[in-house]
Amino acid sequence: MTVTKQQILDTLAGVMMPSSTNGKSENIVSLGMVSDPFVTTGDAGAKVMFSLTVPADQAQALEPLRGQAQAAVEAIDGVASAMVALTAERKMGDRQPSAPPQPSPPNRPAPAAPAAGGEKPGVAGVKHIIAVASGKGGVGKSTTAINLALGLQNQGLKVGLMDADIYGPSVPRLVGISGKPEAEGRVLKPIEAFGLKVMSIGFLVAEDTPMIWRGPMVISALTQLLREVDWAPLDVLVVDMPPGTGDAQLTMAQQVPLAGAVIVSTPQDLSLIDARKGLNMFTKVNVPILGIVENMSTFFCPKCGERTDIFGHGGAQEEAARLNVPFLGGVPLHMDIRAKSDAGTPVVADDPDGPHAEIYNQIAALIAQALTVDQPAAPAIVFE
Repeated sequence: MTVTKQQILDTLAGVMMPSSTNGKSENIVSLGMVSDPFVTTGDAGAKVMFSLTVPADQAQALEPLRGQAQAAVEAIDGVASAMVALTAERKMGDRQPSAPPQPSPPNRPAPAAPAAGGEKPGVAGVKHIIAVASGKGGVGKSTTAINLALGLQNQGLKVGLMDADIYGPSVPRLVGISGKPEAEGRVLKPIEAFGLKVMSIGFLVAEDTPMIWRGPMVISALTQLLREVDWAPLDVLVVDMPPGTGDAQLTMAQQVPLAGAVIVSTPQDLSLIDARKGLNMFTKVNVPILGIVENMSTFFCPKCGERTDIFGHGGAQEEAARLNVPFLGGVPLHMDIRAKSDAGTPVVADDPDGPHAEIYNQIAALIAQALTVDQPAAPAIVFE
């Protein structure tokens, strides 16, 4: 059965906003609170995603309303699941930051309450969370993230990989899996791949489905991928960040105490400009920089062995020295890395004793050494 947007809106028209001071009660659709529903259809049924915009000072009180809306949509014949973000609207002149989207409560013990001083709780059962980021796309960040996760696993650590690139999830292709994750209540079980625990929005939607989401939906999705996935127990959760310095990066910095960030760049100047922006963003929100990786560092012709620096060479190392952050190493541009990534068999898993796996393992060893016993507190970000 095909589920339509109009069918969803008609159903939501039956969800009423609590009575106002004038004694009248109106439905959430007529009040203009419901965003345009996003519907994807799979073998198990339709997945529906939308947000509810509410006054900032009522965000906490209206959390039950979000639950009502979600339950109403999930009761529609043909709907497998619904994800609803509660978005707080801030009036002009109000200098208080909007309340963040409220994720639906998982069916397991809640994480520890925030500690004194505004510290954010970590993810239950996860010791360290690190972000693999880049200032721009196309530098091989996702390929680096999966191979570094496997390299950390080779250090004897229990490792998970979270794909935070909502608009362009690459991890399902990199691990060669297109199946849907199982769920226990509202808690998703991560996909197992090469010994890693893996989760991506790409497991929940078709590969060619565009994610036409505004910021609040992205924030809600990331919060659920963090809080409503059974990650434990892990020594390290590697987060493959989307390129740039937007909602996803700020959400990660606000929601969890990041142990550090790894910046991926090619050697060329244009890439380094954007990598510098990404590095500075993490510095401004007090996230430690674990180091810079120079991807596509050089190229050796497979036939004649001649070296060609297609994107230059050593630029990221020079930038690391200039910014006084660790240089973790350079990864060459090589057909095997690209081909094995496209085939869903990352080079560290497919050829663990090969020269490219050795490079990633060496970088992973440096990252493992840099991780401290105690994670730092998440920064308090204030928008002026």
